[in-house]
Amino acid sequence: MRAIELKKKMTEEDYLHPPKEIASMETELDELLKTEYSEFHDKEQAFIKRLIKNRQSIFTFLKYPNVPADNNASEGAIRNVKIKTKVSGQFRNKDGEGADRYAKIRSVIDTTIKNGQDVYTALTCMANCQVRPI
Repeated sequence: MRAIELKKKMTEEDYLHPPKEIASMETELDELLKTEYSEFHDKEQAFIKRLIKNRQSIFTFLKYPNVPADNNASEGAIRNVKIKTKVSGQFRNKDGEGADRYAKIRSVIDTTIKNGQDVYTALTCMANCQVRPI
């Protein structure tokens, strides 16, 4: 939580000259990861092993201004597919590529919205595109 709060307060200058608090948090994390975890539950052990394996990536969001502290945008992007699957039960069409087509169109829509552009224009452009599938 401290790292997320720090991210909210950081300025462009802080990314060039990181605050000492980042080093302090990294040291604390390293100490926590040295804990003997062989007696922990299997899922806890697996979680700690993943933390150790991905140690260098844990505080990436504090080192780069464009990296968010959470994955809410990614979660939101897959929500539409999950809802579609729950409502209809599956993706069906005669050539079996309904899910692939839906994902491509949804990707264009989500990217267009994220970039503040007009969705209708993007979809029209996509529909008029003469690119052949690979």
